[in-house]
Amino acid sequence: MIEHLYIKNVALIDEVSVDFNEGLNILSGETGSGKSIIIDSINFVLGERASRDFIHKECDSAFVEMIVGIRSENVRNALSELGAETDEENNILLGRTINSKGKSICKINGKPVTVGMMKEVSSLLADIHGQHEHQSLLDPKRHIVLLDKFCSEKLDELKEKLAEETRQYRTIMKKMTDIVGSGDKEKQSVYLKYQLEEIERAELKNGEEEELNKRYSLLTSTEKLKLLCASVLNELKRAEGSSAEERISVALKKMYEIEQVDEDVKEICEQLETVSSLLYDVINSVSDYNDSVEYDPMELRDIEERLDMIYSLKRKYVKSSTDELIEFAKELRDKLSLIENSEADLQRLTEEKSEREKKIRHICDEMTKERTEAARKIEERIINSLKDLGMKDARFKIVIEKKPVFNSNGRDKVEFMISANLGEELKPLAKIASGGEMSRVMLSMKAVLADADDIETFIFDEIDTGVSGRTAQQVAEKLAYISKNNQILCITHLPQIASMGDSNYLIEKTSDEKNTRTSIKEITGEDINKELARLIGGAEITENTMTAADEMKKQAAKIKTEERK
Repeated sequence: MIEHLYIKNVALIDEVSVDFNEGLNILSGETGSGKSIIIDSINFVLGERASRDFIHKECDSAFVEMIVGIRSENVRNALSELGAETDEENNILLGRTINSKGKSICKINGKPVTVGMMKEVSSLLADIHGQHEHQSLLDPKRHIVLLDKFCSEKLDELKEKLAEETRQYRTIMKKMTDIVGSGDKEKQSVYLKYQLEEIERAELKNGEEEELNKRYSLLTSTEKLKLLCASVLNELKRAEGSSAEERISVALKKMYEIEQVDEDVKEICEQLETVSSLLYDVINSVSDYNDSVEYDPMELRDIEERLDMIYSLKRKYVKSSTDELIEFAKELRDKLSLIENSEADLQRLTEEKSEREKKIRHICDEMTKERTEAARKIEERIINSLKDLGMKDARFKIVIEKKPVFNSNGRDKVEFMISANLGEELKPLAKIASGGEMSRVMLSMKAVLADADDIETFIFDEIDTGVSGRTAQQVAEKLAYISKNNQILCITHLPQIASMGDSNYLIEKTSDEKNTRTSIKEITGEDINKELARLIGGAEITENTMTAADEMKKQAAKIKTEERK
């Protein structure tokens, strides 16, 4: 619900700040007082277009800010998906500025957003009726969603079945596309066999290239390795003068002599013995390695040829390793198998597809049946409601047509159709010409569909156009009924509607020698009765109109109590 509205430098408004409440909020005032400015400001902050005339003539920019409280968890989740999180109190802040050059800046929770995102977010928050703006019921894409909320749990079960059948159906279709889309199967088979045979002839092994490169590096470094081994052995054993082996042997003998005098060096002796033993093993290992390093030109040639063949295959098939070539060969085998068995597979898949389509058609037919039953009930209720609102010749129809293709909602195309007057053909809701008719149709539909819609705030302008007497009373009672669970902001000239308000706001225009200003304030008690008396009797408020106003207010309180039980 709209909790707070702040307007600055808009048309005749210098600065206005107003808090709205739950239930039915009535906005009234004399003709020309600026009631439309309030609605225009709400429209503006919800993302609708505004011209430079929207800005106060003495200012360079206009600003509107609105705090909206979100009670519905569904709406909060939807807002979150759009990146518009609510705060700890489940509120969201919308703000928009427009300058004299026509440039506007939209913000959600203080962060700049595009006008498109502002509209997307605001479509979840409020419906404004009277100027064909923000009317969710005018969007045919929402009609099937609203209708489905009135269907039984069986429809949800059918949707789950349809989702599973659709998943299976799409899997089948993909397999068929893979087969049918493979082009000339004979030519493709020949080409795939050629590729596969070329790779299989190579008899590749996983990790082979790495092993070959390692062996190639060894063979091409034989001379260098021999020289290095000789140098190591010279240092360890055959160096001129004394070798490492001889030095350690001399040192060990001297440690033995020390041990004869001091047994505490026994551990040092043992360590030196270990070093001597290890050195002996190292010398033998280096000698063995030196003996194993042999230059083999035949092996080197074979390795070079093998590596050249591997590199060629990698370049040709754009692979980075022998492992990838081996995996590619597996893919080729799979494709060949698919082609060779394609006729049989295609026949089998065609039969499966036909069976799935049959099941899907049956599910879709059941969904249509559920929707049709719900639609007839809704139609009757809305037609009766329209009659209560003075549209005795109105007809309302929920048209359900079959689409050539199905989706997650089945095959139904749902659209709400209306004929407002005798002799008129049924037509889409968006084509209702009269603002007063539109508002009454929307009011009637909201009275029936309110429980199926997550939008919490409805704003009605021009709803009393062309109505009076008993019809006006019925309009007032419908508003009271809807406001039981929803917030309503309603601009009205009718005392019957104004008397039903849970909260009443007076919009006034004041002038001095230079300027005219519009203001809005909440009124209570005797001030409400004075406004009702003005609506009843015009500019002159008499004792009789005050009495009538008081009686009307008491009667409205009684009706509201009955409506909201």
